[in-house]
Amino acid sequence: MDMPVRPFVPPAPVPRDTPPSRLEIMRTVMRNPLELWGEPSFRLKWMKTKFFNERTLIANHPGLVRHVLVDNVQNYSMARIRQLILRPILRDGLLTAEGDIWKRSRKAMAPVFTPRHARGFAEQMLEQSLAFKTRYARAADEGEVRDIAVDMTELTFDILSATLFSGHVAGTEEEFAGDIERLLSTMGRVDPMDLLKAPRWIPRVRRMLGQGVLAKFRNIVKQTMANRQAMMRDDPDNVPEDFLTLLIRLHGPGGLTLDEIEDNIITFIGAGHETTARALGWTLYCLANSPEDRQKVEAEIDDVVAREPDPVKWLDMMPWTRAAFEEAMRLYPPAPSINRAAIRDDTWQDETGETVTIEAGTTVLVMPWTLHRHTLFWDRPEAFMPSRFLPENRGSIDRFQYLPFGVGPRICIGATFALQEAVIALGALLSEFRFDCVAETRPWPVQKLTTQPDGGLPMRISRR
Repeated sequence: MDMPVRPFVPPAPVPRDTPPSRLEIMRTVMRNPLELWGEPSFRLKWMKTKFFNERTLIANHPGLVRHVLVDNVQNYSMARIRQLILRPILRDGLLTAEGDIWKRSRKAMAPVFTPRHARGFAEQMLEQSLAFKTRYARAADEGEVRDIAVDMTELTFDILSATLFSGHVAGTEEEFAGDIERLLSTMGRVDPMDLLKAPRWIPRVRRMLGQGVLAKFRNIVKQTMANRQAMMRDDPDNVPEDFLTLLIRLHGPGGLTLDEIEDNIITFIGAGHETTARALGWTLYCLANSPEDRQKVEAEIDDVVAREPDPVKWLDMMPWTRAAFEEAMRLYPPAPSINRAAIRDDTWQDETGETVTIEAGTTVLVMPWTLHRHTLFWDRPEAFMPSRFLPENRGSIDRFQYLPFGVGPRICIGATFALQEAVIALGALLSEFRFDCVAETRPWPVQKLTTQPDGGLPMRISRR
C-alpha cells in the first residue's frame, strides 16, 4: 500500500511563543519583520497589543477585515509608518496617494486595467516570455545554475516595459533588477527612527543610503517621459497608444501634474513588476519541491499549449498552473502587510456576538502573512497545496481571508494583469524547461516591502 505523499512545507519563521522586548522588536523589524509575529497572531480572530506605546489591532477575522477595508473604509486612513516607508520612494503614486489625488489617479488609470484591456496584452506577454526563455537554452544544455529570483525580475520588467511602455523605458532589465534590489534593501524597510516616532527632520540613515539609487531611478523615468513627450510633439502619427501615452495625456488642469505622472510610472515600474516577479520565483521553487504538483502543472501546460495557441485563453484553461501561483502567493504574499489607522472610534461584532472596540488612533494591521497562514481558516496552512485553489475548492475560501492583491477601493489595480502575466510566463517557461533546487537553494522569506527570498533562488535549468 502506497503511503500518501506529504505536502511540501516551505521555509518560514516559526511563530514566537514569548513576547519580544522593545530592543528585540527594533532588531527584528530592521532585519526581517516576518520574524516578529507570535503564535497568537496565527490563532486568534483578532488581538490587541501595544507597539512602542501605540495601540495596535491585528485583524484576522475575514468579517473584521471586510469591515475595516470595505464596509467602513472611510474611517480608516493610511497608517503613518507605512507612509513613512513608501512615500519617499513613490510620493503620490497610486499606492501612496490619498484624498483627491488618489481619486483622480485611480479614475484616470482604471480603463487601462479592465479585464478586457488586460486580455489585449496577452500576445505581448507571450512574445516577451518566449524571447526571454531563449537565454535558458544554453543553461539547460550545460546544466547551469541561475538565480531565478533575478531572472523573474528581468522577465517581468520585459513584460511591463513592452505592454505598458511599448519598450520605451530608458534603461535595461539588468539595471532595474539591481537597482530595485538596492532600493528595497535601503529605503524599503522600517528605520529605527520611525519606530521611535522621531521627527521627520532627523535623518533616517538607511534611507539616506538609498538616495543615490532613487535619484538614478527617477532620472530614468524623467528621461522616459521626455522621450515620449518629444515623440508626441514631433511624430504624433507613430505614438504608441499605451499606458505611458495615456498618463502624459492626462497632464493639465483637472488631470495629473507632471510630478504625479512621474510618481505613477515609478510605482508601476518599481512595484508593479516586483510583486509578480517575487511570486513567480516562489512558485517555481515550491513546484520544484512538490513533484506531484509539478507533474500536474506540466501535463496541463503541455496539453493547453499544444492545442490552444491563443494565450488569452490560458488563464481559464490552466487551473492547476493558476492554482500553483495563487498558493505561492498565499504562502509568500507579495505585499505581506496592510496598515490602516482609525480616524474615529469604531466597533465590530462577529457571528458569535463577540465585539471588538477600535479606538480612534489605533493602528489596524491586516496581515496577509498571518491571515494566509491562520489555523482557523486554512487546512495545513504551512503546506504548499495548490489543490485548495482549484475551481471546485475555491468556494470554501472566504473573499476576505486571501488578500494577495488587497481588497476594497484600494485593491491592486493590476490584479488581472498580474494573474494573466504569471500564467502565460509559467506556460511558456515550463513547456520546455524544468527548474530544480541545488544544494545552495536555501531561501529565507524576508520582508522588504515585498516578500523576498534572502539568498536568492539558485536553481538548475534542464530541458524537459
